[in-house]
Amino acid sequence: MKVIWKYPLGPGSQDVQMPEGAALLAIYEQHGTLCLWALVEPDAAQEIRRIQIVGTGLIYEGGGDYIGTAFTQGGSLVWHVFDEH
Repeated sequence: MKVIWKYPLGPGSQDVQMPEGAALLAIYEQHGTLCLWALVEPDAAQEIRRIQIVGTGLIYEGGGDYIGTAFTQGGSLVWHVFDEH
């Protein structure tokens, strides 16, 4: 049985623990916090996913998979989010 879980994110690069094989679905701002939604198998073994958040105009040196773009502060800040595995 798969379910959708939400993961609040902080700025920059971070390690997020989630079930193995999770499908990263979307990134949006909710109540002032960037959040990642993932389709997960709750009983699967846990793994660490490295999530990288990069602001528009900043250098991105990673090679991860693009998850999405999100806006904060009424659209004045734009963030691009990558899964570095």
